[in-house]
Amino acid sequence: QDVVWKFLHINSLAHIVRAHQLCMCGYQVLFDDSLSTVWSAPNYCYRFGNTASILEVSEDLGRFFNIFGPAPESERQRPGQQGEASNSSAG
Repeated sequence: QDVVWKFLHINSLAHIVRAHQLCMCGYQVLFDDSLSTVWSAPNYCYRFGNTASILEVSEDLGRFFNIFGPAPESERQRPGQQGEASNSSAG
């Protein structure tokens, strides 16, 4: 926490936003609202069951986290799968 506040002060910043750390709720806010983590991969690796988020920052620097879950199984393509549309166009 002290390292975050020192970094903010030295660099004249009010907030740090970071990514690439799994957050089960899609985001996490720490250290008295001075650091946010955003995770944008719902149901990571098809097994974690986590939600994801996209962070919106307004002109006055207000923050809003848009939370979303994975697509329903029936609408999802996993890596390496060929979609029905690509199969029907070959021919």
